[in-house]
Amino acid sequence: MDKEFVATLVMNFFVAFGVVIGGAIVGGIGAFLIGKPPLSTINDLAAGLKIWALVAAIGGTFDAIYSIERGIYDGSHIDIAKTLFMIFCALSGAHSGGVIIQWITQEA
Repeated sequence: MDKEFVATLVMNFFVAFGVVIGGAIVGGIGAFLIGKPPLSTINDLAAGLKIWALVAAIGGTFDAIYSIERGIYDGSHIDIAKTLFMIFCALSGAHSGGVIIQWITQEA
């Protein structure tokens, strides 16, 4: 793996992580302002933001699907592997953000 691809994987992880953490906390501030319980709202938002964090991290799902299609039909299996690694890193970042939010809010 080259340095640029590893850098992309690290960025995907932290973008997904940041979307979950930041979105949940800012949404919790909004919940506080309108009188809803902030901690349970933060936990619910973190769970709901995971899929959007994945989409934000990989830059849109159509590029990833096109890359997998190109790998299947053109015989470029490295494109499939790279795309799957990118999706895995984004999923890991989103899940890590969700686990930290659960740890902070102490909700299951």
